[in-house]
Amino acid sequence: MKVHQGRPQILFLAHRIPHPPNRGDRIRSFHMVRFLAERADVHLAFLTDAPAPPASLAVLGGLCRRVAAAPLGRRARWFHAARSGAAGRTATEGLFRSARLDKIVRGWSRETRFDAVVVFCSSMMQYAGPALQTGARLLVDLVDVDSQKWFDYAETSRGLKRFFFALEGRRLRRLESSLPRQADAVTVVSRQEADLYRGFCPSDRIFTISNGVDLDYFQPREAPAAIAPPRCVFVGALDYRANVDGVQWFAERVWPVVHRERPDARFQLVGSHPARAVRRLAELPGVELIGAVDDVRPWLAAAALVVVPLRVARGIQNKVLEGLAMGRAVVATPQAIEGLAVQPELHLSRAHAPEEWIETVCGLLGDRERRERLGCAGRAYVESHHRWDDQLSAIVRLPGLSELSWTGPDRVEAPPRPSAGGGAVLAREPGTSGVNR
Repeated sequence: MKVHQGRPQILFLAHRIPHPPNRGDRIRSFHMVRFLAERADVHLAFLTDAPAPPASLAVLGGLCRRVAAAPLGRRARWFHAARSGAAGRTATEGLFRSARLDKIVRGWSRETRFDAVVVFCSSMMQYAGPALQTGARLLVDLVDVDSQKWFDYAETSRGLKRFFFALEGRRLRRLESSLPRQADAVTVVSRQEADLYRGFCPSDRIFTISNGVDLDYFQPREAPAAIAPPRCVFVGALDYRANVDGVQWFAERVWPVVHRERPDARFQLVGSHPARAVRRLAELPGVELIGAVDDVRPWLAAAALVVVPLRVARGIQNKVLEGLAMGRAVVATPQAIEGLAVQPELHLSRAHAPEEWIETVCGLLGDRERRERLGCAGRAYVESHHRWDDQLSAIVRLPGLSELSWTGPDRVEAPPRPSAGGGAVLAREPGTSGVNR
C-alpha cells in the first residue's frame, strides 16, 4: 500500500465509528482523527453495532489513508462480556471483543510499520499489540476515568446491580492503573479527571487534553420573535444511563413545581433511542419527547434554557459546550460543569438541590435580559477556551509523539516540560496563566 513519504503512519483504534460527531465519544474521536489526518497518514479501525452509514464512511475515507469497520453482533457481545467477566477481566473489554477487528489490525501491522498507535478508550487496548511489537509509540485517550463512573452507578443502585457495578469499577481501575506502564502518554479530558487518575495511579505519563466545540457549526441564532411556549431543552443520547437518570430526576423532582408556576412552559427531550423510562416522562404535564433529530441546533436556538441536570457525570459535557456556543442560557448541576473553568452566574447558572433548580429555572424564565446576558458570556467563554485545534495541538507535543516528523501546521520544537503535579504543560488552562487543562 502506498503511503505519503515522510508522514507518520498512525493506527487509530476506536470503539465506535467516529462519525457523525453527534454524541460525546464521537465528537472527540472525530476531531482527533481530523486533526491527526491533517498531519499524518491515519489508518482508522473501529467497531460498530449497526451498518456504518455510507455518508460517514465517505467522510472518514476522505480523511484517512485506510478505514475499516468491524461489526459487533448483539448476542455475541453479551456472550463475550460474560466470558470476560468470568475470566476476571472487565465486562467492558468483552463487549468490545471482535475477532474480525483483531484480524484486520494484524493484517495492517504486517503491511505497514506504524509510528504510533492511538487507542481511544481502554477497551481497545486489546487490539494494539501487533503494531506495538514493531516499535510503535502508544497514546491511550481514556477521555474519562471510566472506573469512577461505575463506582458512581453503584452508589445510586441496589442489590445485584450495586454489586456488579462496583465489581466492574474495581476491574476497570486495575486496567486503568496498568496503562501508564505500557503507554508513552495517557490522556484525559480535564484536570479533575487527571487528579482523580493520579490519586490511585501516580504517574508522570498522565496528561490533559480538553474538549472543544465546533464554533462554526454551533453559532448563536436570533431566537424566533415569539417563542411560545418557553422551552427548557435537554439534548443528549436518551438511552445513556447518566442522561436517563438526570432527566428522570429533573422531570419528577423539579419540573412539576416549575410547571405549576409556569403552566405555559415546556420541557423538551431531544435525543436518540429514548429508553422506556424516558418515554414514560412524556406522560407528565408539560413534558415533550422530541426524540432523534437530524440537527439539534434549531431546538437549541429556540430554547429559553438549556438544562443539564446530570447527577452522574464524568469529564467534559459536550451538551454544555454546545448550549454555550449557541448563546443560550444554560443551567447545570455542579457535576456537569466540573471539568470547565466557567464562573457560575457569569457564563451559566448552577443548581444542585431541587429547590435551587426550581428557583433558578423559574427566575430565568421570567428574566429575558438575564438569559441573554448569560448566553453572550457563555459564547465568549467557549470562543476563548474550547477551540478544537487549540486543545488538540497538545497531541504532537506528547512524549513519544513529539519525536515523529509531523507535517502540516504544527511543527514540534521541543518536548513538553514536566509540571509540578507530575503531568506536562501542554494546553492553556482556561482562566489562568498556566497551560495544563
